[in-house]
Amino acid sequence: MLTDNITKFKSHFPLSSSAELRLQTNRTKGVTFVAGNLTANSRSETSGVSSRVYRNGVYGFASAASADDEAILKVLKTAGENAVFMDNKVNRNKGMFAPVPAGSFSDGVEISDIPQKEFIEFGKQIDSYITNKYKNLSSRIISLREECIEKVITTSDGYNARFILPRSYVYVFLSTATNAGVTVELFAPTGGYGTFDKNFDDPAKLYPVIDEYYDRLMQKREGVYADAGLKMVILGGDLSGMLAHEAVGHTVEGDLVLNGSVAKHNLGKQVASELVSLVDFAHTYNGDMAPIPVYVDDEGTLAKDAVLIDKGILTGYMTNRELASHFGMVPTGNARAFLFSDEPIIRMRNTAILPGKDKLEDMIASVDDGYYLLSTMNGQADTTGEFMFGITMGYEIKNGKLGKAILDTTISGVAFEMLKTVDMVSDGMTWSSFGYCGKKQPMPVGMGGPAVRCKVMIGGR
Repeated sequence: MLTDNITKFKSHFPLSSSAELRLQTNRTKGVTFVAGNLTANSRSETSGVSSRVYRNGVYGFASAASADDEAILKVLKTAGENAVFMDNKVNRNKGMFAPVPAGSFSDGVEISDIPQKEFIEFGKQIDSYITNKYKNLSSRIISLREECIEKVITTSDGYNARFILPRSYVYVFLSTATNAGVTVELFAPTGGYGTFDKNFDDPAKLYPVIDEYYDRLMQKREGVYADAGLKMVILGGDLSGMLAHEAVGHTVEGDLVLNGSVAKHNLGKQVASELVSLVDFAHTYNGDMAPIPVYVDDEGTLAKDAVLIDKGILTGYMTNRELASHFGMVPTGNARAFLFSDEPIIRMRNTAILPGKDKLEDMIASVDDGYYLLSTMNGQADTTGEFMFGITMGYEIKNGKLGKAILDTTISGVAFEMLKTVDMVSDGMTWSSFGYCGKKQPMPVGMGGPAVRCKVMIGGR
């Protein structure tokens, strides 16, 4: 656990500037089994201190992989000097940004450290279950991972904070071959917020999840190729969450808006069906903790939900302090850094389309000829909102009933146009948080959504 040895240096912050000092440790550990063989067994820790100083519209930044008093003083001094240097070169002559509430915050989270051998034994039991029960797999991979990000932050204004973000997962990859010799695979992630011992106390609790994914893999083994073209589809919650993050979320991050994203000239305009509302939640959804809770960001700003689309109308952006002042908005607390040596930039937290009132079974029954798409392994989008996602699991819908599973395909479109075709939104909600967002630096994020009925281009075979 980190000890706060940085608050005492606030008296060394440069005058007439906004300054941040951050102490941070990232810890990871994990094991991987391939066909029953232990192929990876790792633990790592990265820690250090960094400082960022804002002066007249520019930032100076410095970091060190040490956190003793000498290193902290040097980092503070260097960041201030870098800010003066940049100010003299750029001459933006911007004033300070609007003040934010000040205070202290600690999430009170305590973490445990289980021995590596417990990871190994847990993975062995899962692998043994799969090999004893299922004989027609061509490959299997089991990966167990725990990550913990711990930060202590002190600022010249704003909140002084200490918080920990632990998360842990078990990933199971299964593959088999069709009669035609085509390899098909599925990926089952399980886990979320919390250390491994808190999330996984018994391997047997994961067996029903593995059984479900195995059954889907066997259905996919007998699957058919989707027909290419513009189709009526129902996107499951994992896919609507991916859409919320990749195709919409990035376009409304303040720095990308400033650089000309499609959202730049659409504020206050209709960009989706009135059934669509989209929010980047800070730490709480519907009374429960969101997958990636952020209570205070790395600028010392108390985190607030960012309402991005309200009943189809683009209403806001995700911001840091500087761009909130630029856009005349309230800072939302979206500035986050992955490592101590990274500068905080605007990042999503828990971005989701809100549930509607429709029942999933009614949505399926309403489709004469289309597809129910469930999962993806990857997605990409650009600041125009144009996207393409790989589909790894889905089903035909024929005359209002689910048909055969489909083999891997893609969907594509332009988010703000596709969202205008949404005409049904389910009352359920699915969250995922097992991956990273890759904007300049990796970052844990949550994404979620209900099932939505819409029209989208399917790539077919």
